[in-house]
Amino acid sequence: MNFSKNVINWYSDNKRDLPWRHTVNPYFIWLSEIILQQTQVKQGLPYYESFVKTFPTVYDLAKSDEQTVLKLWQGLGYYSRARNLHFTAKYIVNELGGNFPNSYSEIIKLKGIGDYTASAIASIAFGETTAVVDGNVYRVLSRFFGIETPINSTKGIKEFKALATELIDKREPATFNQAIMEFGAQQCKPKKPYCIICPLQSGCIAFLKNQTSGLPVKLKKIKIRHRYFNYLVIIDQHKNTIIEQRTEKGIWQNLYQFPLIESKESIDVYEFEKEISKHRLIKNLKFQINLFNEKDVIHKLSHQHLHTKFWIIETDPITEKSISAENLKDYPVPALISEFINKFKF
Repeated sequence: MNFSKNVINWYSDNKRDLPWRHTVNPYFIWLSEIILQQTQVKQGLPYYESFVKTFPTVYDLAKSDEQTVLKLWQGLGYYSRARNLHFTAKYIVNELGGNFPNSYSEIIKLKGIGDYTASAIASIAFGETTAVVDGNVYRVLSRFFGIETPINSTKGIKEFKALATELIDKREPATFNQAIMEFGAQQCKPKKPYCIICPLQSGCIAFLKNQTSGLPVKLKKIKIRHRYFNYLVIIDQHKNTIIEQRTEKGIWQNLYQFPLIESKESIDVYEFEKEISKHRLIKNLKFQINLFNEKDVIHKLSHQHLHTKFWIIETDPITEKSISAENLKDYPVPALISEFINKFKF
C-alpha cells in the first residue's frame, strides 16, 4: 500500500475549505499555525479571521501595542502564544526588514516557533521537504504502523519524526503535510475513528489487531495542581472598580484581573473577612461583602485547576487608582474573568 498516495487522495476529496489553505503567504500560514496550537479549527477560525482583518500584514501586527493583541486573543488561552507572536512580528519587521525567513533552519530560530510550526511554514509557504508531526500525525502513524512508543517520550518524538520524514511526498510536501494532519483530524479521530470507510484500513495494524483505542500511547500526565483564587470585586457608589495587571511570569502574564487573594484552600465568609480586613486596598474604608458564587468556579488549565470565588465588596469612594466598570471591556482579561464580567453585569 502506498501510504502517502492514499492520504493525499483522501485529502483531495475530503479537505475542509479553510482560508489559510488558499495562500502561501508565510505571514498568514504562521498566524494560522500559532492560533491552532492547542486550539481546534472551529474555535480558532474566528480568531484567525479577526487577526487578519485587524492586522492584514506583519507590519500592522508589529506596530500594534501588546494590550490590543492580547485583547484580540482573549478566550484562546495559552497567552504566551500571543506575546510571542507580537514579539516575533516586531523582530521580523525591525531586524529582517519585514521579510519572513524562507527555510526551516531559519524559521525555527524565531521566538514561539518549534519543530512542528517551522516544518509547517517551511513546507506550505516555501515547498521545503520538512515533515510535520502534531497530535493528529502521531495518532495516524501510531495506529497504522502499530507503534507503542510513547509519543511524549524523547525516543517517541525522534521515532515519529524520522518516520514522517521517510513518508513525506517529496514532490508535494505541502500537500502531504496538510493531508496527514487533516486525515487525523477528520478520519482517524481520537474517539470513534471512521475505520469502516478508511482508505488505509487494509494496512492498519491497530485496526487489524483491534488496538485503535489504545494508540497512541502517552506517558502518565503531570499531576494537576489545585489553587484557590479569591477575587476582590471592589465597587463604589460611582460604579468604579479596581483591576490589576499580572506582571509576573506564569499564567496570564500581562493580562488584567481583579485584585486577588490566593488561599491554601477554599474559604468561607468568616475566613475571608479576616483576610480582607487588612488588605491595603480597603483597610481604611467602610465596606460590605457579598459572595457572588456559593460554589467555587473551577477553571481548568493544562496543569492547574483554579477553584475561584468572586467576592463583591461594596465600599466608599475608592481612593486607589480605579476605572469605571463600563471600561472593563477595554482590557484583555482571562476567560475566567470575562465570564464573570458578563454574568455580573456591572
